[in-house]
Amino acid sequence: MSARTAGDDGGMGASADAGDALAGPGHTACLPEPTGPRPVGTTSLWLTDTSRPDPWAAEVTARELMVSLWYPATSPDGRRAPYMTRAESELQLTSRGITGVPPDALSTTRTNAVSDATPAGRPRSLPLIVLSPGFTNSRSALTALAEDLASHGYVVAGIDHTYESHATAFPDGRVTTCLARAARGRDEGFQEKLAAGRAADVSFVLGGLTGAHPAWQGAGLIDPSRTAMAGHSAGGAAAIAGMLADARIRAGIDMDGATCAPIPDHGLSRPFLFLGKQSNYTPGSGGAVTPGTRDWKLLRGAVTTWERDWELLTGWKRWLLVAGAVHASFTDLALLADQSGVDIGADLSGARSLDITRAYVRAFFDQHLRGKPQTLLDQPSPRYPEVTFASPEADTRG
Repeated sequence: MSARTAGDDGGMGASADAGDALAGPGHTACLPEPTGPRPVGTTSLWLTDTSRPDPWAAEVTARELMVSLWYPATSPDGRRAPYMTRAESELQLTSRGITGVPPDALSTTRTNAVSDATPAGRPRSLPLIVLSPGFTNSRSALTALAEDLASHGYVVAGIDHTYESHATAFPDGRVTTCLARAARGRDEGFQEKLAAGRAADVSFVLGGLTGAHPAWQGAGLIDPSRTAMAGHSAGGAAAIAGMLADARIRAGIDMDGATCAPIPDHGLSRPFLFLGKQSNYTPGSGGAVTPGTRDWKLLRGAVTTWERDWELLTGWKRWLLVAGAVHASFTDLALLADQSGVDIGADLSGARSLDITRAYVRAFFDQHLRGKPQTLLDQPSPRYPEVTFASPEADTRG
């Protein structure tokens, strides 16, 4: 079995570069333990937005979503939550052309959160972070990040954007597949439609967690004035779309996703972090490949979207590059690849890249949702020599 490394295909499809990363006969993968002091609980919500039809399935008159919540729990005791269902595992593997591995290879991955644990915290005390995964990926792909944030006192909502993942299992037994892939090749405005739809999903989930009739018993612990969003690939691109569409999102992070939602000329003044792999997102590197070619789209076009948006981000902002990372490095998938003995072309181990991702993402949210200044975000750190601070203004002028 071979692993492949794809470029950042518009910030979306390249999440499949981790596709061959999920194998390993007879091996039970496990996520790293969270670094925070609190036990972590998790639960799933099935939410239906009757105000809009599904954007990908013409006959579906309401948008249904599966959402995982991770949160501080009162006790570490109880059954560990499954990483995903067996049906989801099988489709995630077979849809990527991975055969010869157990169909439950993903569903048996060991997590740290306790299923349906009792939430802990004071009323309206916990910031809320929404996570959006890459195109074709499940919300599960960001579980290690979500568990870590929850262990430090955040409520985290991971959204499966229905028909944009290879598999989403619903409690009634249905499993939806990635219908959006068919639209991708024929629709010129596909990226914009994807980002706008995800922004609508996020707004709906925020309403379901912080509105008058919340969908979760622990919703009273959430501080609705401290809400933010982070995403990987298409989910990272959707962070800007989400912030433009919903003022409740106070800060955002794009992890390795080319952006598409146009920022108005007056700019976006809320805090924003670009966190990407050095190979695709080094400022000024877009000119190295002929614009409009396939190589430009896959390999270098992504950086020009960040350069365009950087000029219009008028608030606190950082552009951080991770040396040795590949697209999957900002998710669980690089770690699962390493544990399976599969090489996906990263010079950085999956465990190390997760350490970096969790450290910088949490620092960003601690600073901007909790008002705790973070030295990590102001200068290079000897703890993370792989991370460099880009200076896009200087690089693009030069």
